[in-house]
Amino acid sequence: MVIDEIRSEFAKLQQHIRSGPIYPHVTRKEIRDHLLSSYDFSTPLDLEHVVADVEQMMRSWQVQVTHPHYLGLFNPGVTLASVVADTLVGMYNPQLASWRTSPAANEIERYTLDWFAERFGLPENSRSLFTTGGAEANLTAVIVALTRTFPEYGNKGLRALGVTPSIYLTTESHHSLRKVAHMTGLGRNSLRLVPTDSRQRMDPSALAAAVAEDRRNGFCPFMVIGTCGTTTSGAIDPLRELGTYCREAGLWFHVDAAWAGSAIISPTLRHYLAGIEAADSITCDAHKWLSVSMGCGMFFCRHPESVADAFRVEAAYMPGKPSDSAFDPYTESVQWSRRFIGLRLFLSLAEHGASGHAEMIDRQTRMGSLLRDSLAATGWQIVNDSPFPVICFTRNNLDIGAFMAALNERQIAWMSEAQLAGSKVVRACITGFRTTERDIMWVVDQINRLVARDEVCATAGIAS
Repeated sequence: MVIDEIRSEFAKLQQHIRSGPIYPHVTRKEIRDHLLSSYDFSTPLDLEHVVADVEQMMRSWQVQVTHPHYLGLFNPGVTLASVVADTLVGMYNPQLASWRTSPAANEIERYTLDWFAERFGLPENSRSLFTTGGAEANLTAVIVALTRTFPEYGNKGLRALGVTPSIYLTTESHHSLRKVAHMTGLGRNSLRLVPTDSRQRMDPSALAAAVAEDRRNGFCPFMVIGTCGTTTSGAIDPLRELGTYCREAGLWFHVDAAWAGSAIISPTLRHYLAGIEAADSITCDAHKWLSVSMGCGMFFCRHPESVADAFRVEAAYMPGKPSDSAFDPYTESVQWSRRFIGLRLFLSLAEHGASGHAEMIDRQTRMGSLLRDSLAATGWQIVNDSPFPVICFTRNNLDIGAFMAALNERQIAWMSEAQLAGSKVVRACITGFRTTERDIMWVVDQINRLVARDEVCATAGIAS
């Protein structure tokens, strides 16, 4: 593989993206018409021509999440190492379902996961695996928790339990858990929404009251989900208190740290994750704050025997394990066929080192503080409280819809609209390590110009 060529093309693309639009003004019909006119799959086409056409579509017809002014959801700029990893994996196409089929790839993933598990404070014999993302990791957590709490669940299903299991989380918890409740057969009504405090954090006393009431009413609480870095506001549930309560109450404690869990490698930020070491299971996505390409989630669990019990299966056509020290991922995870997704993180950590990745995270956090302070200094109201670089803000008489439309139309930045405490707000998050102070100050200046011209305000004269 010629890394220099990939590096050169990657650098050219990054420069092109930085100087180009963030938001595409395109309709579905335009894209479909182009596809219909170019590809009927009746005759072979020159691959180089097709690749050039697809790349042009991707340059023109998608939100450029690697743009320094993309301040939206957790879609980061990616490292060169991550791009090289995807290329290498595509060439060799390893199958990680069994250890024997891909020994090197499986051990590289295991080594990388063990390194993270140690930093999360989990025991040496904990079990971890790469997932397609946080949704799969959260699904895995619920399945394993059900299996450990209700041994008959695996063979006989929920109807054999004789009780109604319930899970406790907040309105700020990730919405994938609604889907998980459906998929596992628990049903969405099994989710109990615990009130939050003024900082959008789970209220431990309200949790204890909800669990006690459910037990009196014949329900069977079995799991609490704390969030470390909520999607909307970056809130951190009181992990230490929740962990202590769950241990005393006999409940499975899962921490969804899909985004902010990466801060565990930062000496300046890891203290915000205090208490995560008490979790029974953890979700963390490398493709959010560790700057690798999409589809690189991680699941960690301190109970390896429960993971094995949850997904045990025997298939005579699969290669056998070489020793008790190795395990086959297909017998301990939701997936069967498995891509070598962990190489993205392994190569990136190897190239930049833990300190290099920590600096990327710290730098984005500093850019978040700069954005927060600059908005506050120019009359914007900051309505969330997070140590991480997610900023929710608004302004008196601001027309949120008009504001968001103006950001996209003028290619100022891509931000998202959010609901916080029942009100619409603008949400910005620093997701790329290439975003600079100059980028932040330019964006703030541009949005202040919009307000000064009263173009996005419900009434005139609010700029002062």
